[in-house]
Amino acid sequence: MFLERSLLVAVDGGLHARPASELVRLAKSFQSEVSIELRGKTANAKSPVSLMLLGVKEGETIRLKIKGDDAAAAIERLAAFLGASKQTPAPSPADQRKRVGARFAIGPAHPFFVEDPAEEPGAADPKAIDGNLYRFRKARAEGLAAIERRREKASGEAAAILGALADVAADAEWAADVEARIAARVPVVAAIRAAGRELAARFAAAPDPYTRARAEDVVAVARLTATFASGRTPASLADVAEGAIVLADEISALDLCELDLGKIGGLVSRKGSPTSHAAIIARAAGAPAIFGCALPRETLLAARMVAIDAAAGVVRVDPDERLRAEFRDAIAAAAKDAQELAAFSAVRPVTRDGRAIVVAANIGSPNDIDAARAVGAMGVGLFRTEFLFLDRPTLPDENEQCEVYAKVAAAFAPDPVVIRTLDIGGDKPLRAAPSAPEDNPFLGCRGVRFCLDRPEIFRPQIRALLRAAVAGNVKVMLPMVADVEEIRAARRLIEECRAALTAEGVATGAFELGAMVETPAAALDAAALAKEARFFSIGTNDLTQYVMAADRGNPKVAYLDRADHPAVLAAIDLVCRAAEDAGIWVGVCGEAAARPDLVPELVRRGVSELSMAPAAVLAVKRLLTRLEVRPQRLAGE
Repeated sequence: MFLERSLLVAVDGGLHARPASELVRLAKSFQSEVSIELRGKTANAKSPVSLMLLGVKEGETIRLKIKGDDAAAAIERLAAFLGASKQTPAPSPADQRKRVGARFAIGPAHPFFVEDPAEEPGAADPKAIDGNLYRFRKARAEGLAAIERRREKASGEAAAILGALADVAADAEWAADVEARIAARVPVVAAIRAAGRELAARFAAAPDPYTRARAEDVVAVARLTATFASGRTPASLADVAEGAIVLADEISALDLCELDLGKIGGLVSRKGSPTSHAAIIARAAGAPAIFGCALPRETLLAARMVAIDAAAGVVRVDPDERLRAEFRDAIAAAAKDAQELAAFSAVRPVTRDGRAIVVAANIGSPNDIDAARAVGAMGVGLFRTEFLFLDRPTLPDENEQCEVYAKVAAAFAPDPVVIRTLDIGGDKPLRAAPSAPEDNPFLGCRGVRFCLDRPEIFRPQIRALLRAAVAGNVKVMLPMVADVEEIRAARRLIEECRAALTAEGVATGAFELGAMVETPAAALDAAALAKEARFFSIGTNDLTQYVMAADRGNPKVAYLDRADHPAVLAAIDLVCRAAEDAGIWVGVCGEAAARPDLVPELVRRGVSELSMAPAAVLAVKRLLTRLEVRPQRLAGE
């Protein structure tokens, strides 16, 4: 059986290393051949290297091709994965505080300049080919085992990155290239290094910076394998002194995963970029780091003391006492600011002119509860329920949903938890309930349209929400509303479900029913919607996209992806005026809710709830306590 399907990729950031690895594992779970076609090029979906080199970005349309006996099951499963935009876990409060102070560092230099294993000269003896193949295979297995050992000790971002590196080390195409060179009498280390350089060059030639940065991973894997093949022990950063600044020609993710980044002062690497895996790990740990330092190797080798300003990319070697004092003062100021910011976890902000504003969290699953509570989120302004439905062969039943919703509601009680009904369809297909492909899914059967069209899916969710409302202060909002009848239809279904549950002797709770304002129609007809909804939640991400008629995933029109555009602000103003006239409240749950430049504009227009990623809660709380804003309407009102 041969099947193919065009689909829009909604994986956050596209198929870079980690999601490519996940997709490979998924593809390998099927017997069928799986390939992905983009811009006239085709990649084997069972090869992480092949996928990464294809450079698939979020928002691009690919062609998925599958051939084999289980093609039907494979295409639905893979399509569901590719269409699922996965949320990045919010950092912990400790990580957030580290990030605040992760700019300045000063400490003793720790040079980490590793010499590559020497390549054997000349051609190998033909009689040694079998032995050399064995050496390579053994070294490759040792390298892969070393990566896996480091991954077992790692967690979070580092563990995910090491998983991607393990996939590079295990890639069959790269191994085949090395073995072909060895069969052609190229010595083992030379064959490994040459294959690695060639593959790294292919990554380095990629058009986007993230794919180019993957060249670092290939070089690191090739170096590790060559080191084992030469009989040497890989260099280690395990003995770095506390507070030291690590200086290197190149630092890989493999190197960093043996290092306690919490105890060092910082990192300086002459090679690399902010999109490298090493840079990502350093940021996740809150370690000040500079990649791409222009200082000569000799200067770094001779350094005894180093001061760095990671935000400015400045490295000062052997600073004098005046400069050392400046850096110590900057570090102390950053620590003081972090401590001040942390204190806002207990604050329920009121502006200087007396307006109380709710600062809530956007969460994607119960796993985000602790991060949101730790920063003092005043409830949840957006609980995405899609995680219960995506990437699974069967739909969640009523009991499973009720348990999750009740857990979140109880965790924040008595503060409100605003639960968004299933926001699926079109560009985010359900494996368990596939829909017909749509030419323009962003304007298709999605959000509340999908739910009303599929009551067999919507009804269990409503019943679960009614039951969970007993556990806390639940509010429910409908996504992608464009017409007042959609709210009325949803309310009728809610009352039917409530009556059925009551007849069954099942306890239910009351909840307010609100509407997300994401479409121009909802903004323009807000006065009519406000008569049916008990609150509005403005999704500024989609509202901006639809008002500006610009796909937010398309870099060619990125200049139009502006929540601060006068047209978008005018739409928000319409919504706030309608809400004020109807006596209902307005929240914002898009990215604009955390933007320091837009918070005053939103509050001034009448927004009383701002919901955002947990990492932004403390800063927004502090900002609000320093604001003095007066509600205003557009000129002429």
